[in-house]
Amino acid sequence: MLAAVYHGRRDVRVQEWPDPPPPAPHEIQLEILRASICGTDADEFASGPHLIPLTAPHPASGHNGPLVLGHEMVGRVVDMGAEVTEFAVGDVVVPGSGVSCGTCRWCRTGRTNLCAAYYTVGLHVDGGLAERVNVPARISRSVGGCPADVAIMAQPLAVALHAVRGAGAEPGMRVAVIGLGGIGSLAATACTAWGIETIGVDVSAARLRIAEQSGCSLLVDASREDAVTAIRRATGGDGADIVIETSGVPEGLRTAMDAVSRGGHIRLVGLHRDPSPVNLTRLVLDEIRMSTSKVHICDQDLPEALALLHDHPEIAVTLIDSVIGLEEVVPAGLMRMAAGEAAGKVVIKP
Repeated sequence: MLAAVYHGRRDVRVQEWPDPPPPAPHEIQLEILRASICGTDADEFASGPHLIPLTAPHPASGHNGPLVLGHEMVGRVVDMGAEVTEFAVGDVVVPGSGVSCGTCRWCRTGRTNLCAAYYTVGLHVDGGLAERVNVPARISRSVGGCPADVAIMAQPLAVALHAVRGAGAEPGMRVAVIGLGGIGSLAATACTAWGIETIGVDVSAARLRIAEQSGCSLLVDASREDAVTAIRRATGGDGADIVIETSGVPEGLRTAMDAVSRGGHIRLVGLHRDPSPVNLTRLVLDEIRMSTSKVHICDQDLPEALALLHDHPEIAVTLIDSVIGLEEVVPAGLMRMAAGEAAGKVVIKP
C-alpha cells in the first residue's frame, strides 16, 4: 500500500509500505477515507524526532524505526479481530489517537490519557496517512450521520473539548485563546458553542479570517497590536478569567501570563520546546492556577465531539484549509504547515 513514512527530520516519504497484518483479536482494520495533518506531525517533520521512536523501541508500543504518520483519521471497517463485537464490516468510524491499557491506576480512574502504557497511533506505531491501518476497537467510535469530511475533525475537536472542560470554562466567564491553529480554533468554537464569551488571538491574518466563523466576541491580530492591552481593554481591565494557550511559543505563554486575571486559570495545550517565561511570583501573589491538557479522554471527549459536529457540521467546513491527495502530503501539507502557510486543517483524501 501507499503510505507517508517518517524517516527523520525533513524526511517523510510517500512510498510503498507493507499492508497491515490481519487485525489482532481486539483490533479493527480501517480503509482510510480521510486523514489530516496535526501540528505535532508538522513539528516532527520540521524539527524532530521528538516523540517518534526512530532509534530505540518505544516502551509501550515496542515500535522502533520509520513509521507511518497520522493520528487524525476516518475509516471504513474492512476486517476485525475475533473479540470485536461493537462494529461490523462496512461501518465508518473515527479512532481516538491514544491507546491505553485499561488496567493501570490512571485508566481505572478514567484518566486514560495518562495511562502508564500509553502510546499514540501515528507517532509510536503506524498511523493513518496510508491506505489502511489497524487500530484498537475500544478507542474507535461510529461517525453516526457525520460525513467523512465533517467527522475528520472529531479527534482534534475532542482534544479541544478536553482542554476547555479541564479549564472549568462556563457561561459568564471570559476566555482568551492564544493561537488559532487547528486546536485553538476548535477550542474557541467549543467555548462559543457553550455560550462563553471568547477572545481569539493570533499573528496570522489567514487564521484570524477562518476564526471569524468561530463566534469569538473579539479577534486580536497580535502582529498589529499588543494582545495583552487588547484583552484587558475588552475585559474592563481585569484580564481573562481563563487563558487557553495553544501556540506552544514563548510569546504565547508570555501573553497568557500578562492577560490572565487575578484568580484566573492558564491552561497549557501547546507543546513548549523553547525556554518558557513563567512569572512564578505573579502566579503566587495573584493565585493564578496553571494546568496542562494532554490529548483527550476517548470515552468522554470523542463521542461529545462527534455529537457537536453532527449538530454543527459548519465547524468542520470552515476550518479546512485544503483537501489533497496522499502523494501531496509533503509539499502541500507538512511543508506548508511547518512554514505557517496553512490557515486551517490540511485534509488528505487517499
